[in-house]
Amino acid sequence: LYVSASLFIIILNITKLPMVISTIISEAFSPLAMYGGFIGVLVTGIKRAVFSNEGGVGSASIAHSAAKTDEPVREGIVAMIGPFIDTIIVCFMTASVILITADANPLYKVGGGINGAELTSAAFGSVISWFPYILSIVVFLFSYSTMISWYYYGEKGWRYLSSGTSSLVIYKTIFLSCIFIGSVSSLSNVIDFSDMMILSCAVPNIIGAFFLLPKLKTHLNDYWSRYQEGKFQIY
Repeated sequence: LYVSASLFIIILNITKLPMVISTIISEAFSPLAMYGGFIGVLVTGIKRAVFSNEGGVGSASIAHSAAKTDEPVREGIVAMIGPFIDTIIVCFMTASVILITADANPLYKVGGGINGAELTSAAFGSVISWFPYILSIVVFLFSYSTMISWYYYGEKGWRYLSSGTSSLVIYKTIFLSCIFIGSVSSLSNVIDFSDMMILSCAVPNIIGAFFLLPKLKTHLNDYWSRYQEGKFQIY
């Protein structure tokens, strides 16, 4: 639903797309961005990107490790497509819709104003009047699916650390308590807490990944040589 609506607005205003791309590039590399807080912009961009695609956190590997495959390297390559689709394609489409509808969006304001789902909803609503209602459902589905996936990651970690399921009720209690606290807290507090927790996952994961690079290189070279020799069966 979200991608279809985004494509509809972009195609409807396809002549504005070059301007959108030009604006994104020029604003990203403008002197104001470079000298007026490049590090801050960079950090914010990385935080939001990681919040979106979980790149480097190590959480997605838990889901991909459950896949039934004879070639773990191939599954790893599939996993690398996720951040590209999530951040490069979907987030670019969102940014395009916001910039295309900037003149008609009452909430759009350069350098500040209202951000997040409310700004996006107003952007879609300026072209498709009834879409904010659909977007509310989409945002709920985004949130609910995120809670399900993160519960799964946490449960796997808890099972590993506790070596069993007898104490799983403690994890479930903590998880449900966090959902309740998050629903009654301010959005900024939830995002700040999430960023902190994601960082706490990313640091040890990236360090561990560096130690595993030699082993990964060995498996990747083996997989790639067999792939080039055509040893995989094609259905």
